[in-house]
Amino acid sequence: MNSSAVTTTTENPPSAGEHGSTVVPPLAVGANPGAGIDYGLFLDCVHCGLCTASCPTYVVTGNENDSPRGRIYLMRGVTDGRLPLTEQVRGHLELCLDCRACETACPSGVQYGKLIEPFRVAMDQVAEGPRPQDDWFHKYILFGLFPYPKRLRWALAPAKWAQRLGLIRLSEKLGLLKLLPQRMRQLVYTLPERFPSEPPLPEFLPAIGRRRARVGLFTGCVNDVMFRHTNWATARVLQQNGCDVIIEREQVCCGAIHLHAGSAEPAREFADKNVKAFADVDRVIMNVAGCGAMMKDYGHHWHDAGSSAREALAAKTRDINEFLDELGIVPPEGEMNFTATYHDACHLGHAQKIKEAPRKLLAKIPGLKLVDLPETELCCGAAGTYNLTQPEMSAILSKRKLDNILSTGAKAVLTANTGCLLQVAREARLRGAKLWIAHPIDLLDMSYRKQKPPV
Repeated sequence: MNSSAVTTTTENPPSAGEHGSTVVPPLAVGANPGAGIDYGLFLDCVHCGLCTASCPTYVVTGNENDSPRGRIYLMRGVTDGRLPLTEQVRGHLELCLDCRACETACPSGVQYGKLIEPFRVAMDQVAEGPRPQDDWFHKYILFGLFPYPKRLRWALAPAKWAQRLGLIRLSEKLGLLKLLPQRMRQLVYTLPERFPSEPPLPEFLPAIGRRRARVGLFTGCVNDVMFRHTNWATARVLQQNGCDVIIEREQVCCGAIHLHAGSAEPAREFADKNVKAFADVDRVIMNVAGCGAMMKDYGHHWHDAGSSAREALAAKTRDINEFLDELGIVPPEGEMNFTATYHDACHLGHAQKIKEAPRKLLAKIPGLKLVDLPETELCCGAAGTYNLTQPEMSAILSKRKLDNILSTGAKAVLTANTGCLLQVAREARLRGAKLWIAHPIDLLDMSYRKQKPPV
């Protein structure tokens, strides 16, 4: 580690049991955020450093404490009782985007997500004094609005009208938005160019042609408010490919917003409600990478009487790109004669290991030229709510991502995650870049319907 690294010693670490279990020193139990983590997961990391080039925060800062191996070193030091959990240590861990690009790069198969996610949850639980998630922004905005589509839709109604009247952009040009608190200002900047006007999806949409599957569509919370048109596109594409589509009315937020902010119990309540909601479908289809990664990890986050049911739901959860690739799609016929580039959403490409499926589907669209995006493996800076809680680092990564997009000469940017869509669109708008930014399924749906995007 470099000279700016936090110094620790490595004598006498906890010993591992016969099957990778851990004998934790007595002092590490109780207030230790690493006490509940399988110690073998720490030992998988051999600190080779091959992950550093893929880590967005390390690429920006050059600080080993902001690299995956550095953060594992810090978490292990705290777990061993060799390193106090100071504000400096917390800062390095909180700066992590949890993009999991390091997992893709790691030759040793380190499961970084299974370290950083539970450690940060426990870190907030054992913190002395006010916790970050207890402030007004977390309580009333992230936790009180975002996971609840109806509340969020009502709360954004004034913004919707202000947007239609041009008042938001006028306020932006006049500098009036700078009067807002930073996180609220960031939220306003991130609002989409237009809010969807589509009606809610019905509870059932029948398969077109031979019935091949019966699936439940996860509509999400923020996604249904800001990208309902993509939910409709997903449902239509599933119908075209012989799927009965069920829209479960009892489904709720996936829980990622709470869990990634260190609030585990509300996330578990959401998970258990989704287990009940999707009990009677063959597959649960996701079109948001972050939500899909969260639901696929339901069996990992909590270990109690409901674990087996959550694991069963995780096992039948599929991203829409993954599902269609497995199913084999009915070829679309509408031509798309333009150049596009594809940005790998972190929680699709890294967390779910789904990289080729979206590209294979897009290759089926007649006329579409898909060009590679430089540094596609680096996060755009959205990372769920990261762009609201860590706006400085998010802005640096957002500018870097758009620079790479513009270097391709593409007229359209395709990506399979709500946060990425909002982040790239915001950066393009701020810099006056003329791009069509959409979900791959939006384009596939247009090809089936023989419609043309605004390119």
